[in-house]
Amino acid sequence: MNRVHIRTEYTQSGKRGITVKANGKTAANKKLKKDALLNTAFELYTREGIQNTTISNIAEKAGVAKGTFYLYFKDKYDLRNRLIARKASQVFMLADRSLQETDLETLEDRIVFLADHIISQFSRDPVLLRFISKNLSWGIFKSQILAAGDEDDGSLPAIIEEAFRSSKVRYKNPEVMIFMIIELLSSCCYSSILYQDPLPIEALKPYLFDSIRSIMRQQEIIPTAE
Repeated sequence: MNRVHIRTEYTQSGKRGITVKANGKTAANKKLKKDALLNTAFELYTREGIQNTTISNIAEKAGVAKGTFYLYFKDKYDLRNRLIARKASQVFMLADRSLQETDLETLEDRIVFLADHIISQFSRDPVLLRFISKNLSWGIFKSQILAAGDEDDGSLPAIIEEAFRSSKVRYKNPEVMIFMIIELLSSCCYSSILYQDPLPIEALKPYLFDSIRSIMRQQEIIPTAE
């Protein structure tokens, strides 16, 4: 039997709204449909390209009605952004899971470890690398992952926040620092893994990791002597 929770919420303007949340089979079915749309879109986007893929293509191959698509996404570009965020989040979460098995203490060492693990994932899956690196922008990363997170991988924002909070070293602007590291990692992986330019990725990694450390050290807040 499905349960439906009805919750009354008040906005800042004082207006009252009602949120309806379904549990049980209804929620499970909604997740299955959404996952089918996302998985189908990834297959079509990476094979046919976003421009050559229509909403009808996605819905038909996912086995849902076209109208169902609009229950979850505004258009195919909204779906693309959600898909990029989901894939990027999954890559990060796999890396973080491995990080938890280490005894690395400094944030600098932990970030380099994550970067190395992410590089390994991209090296094993060039299709994923091509999709994420080609389409990932700071705006998408920030709005879809840092600000809100993906409901299926919603712990990522908390992990990032906790990493900076628990660090003994404080940084001037963590958001700028993350932006620079993401851009550096994304562009270097794309060129080096796919085209071995300017070097194959294994040869490039020492330079890349030195650059990541340099970015972080430039952002360090040096304590003043009392």
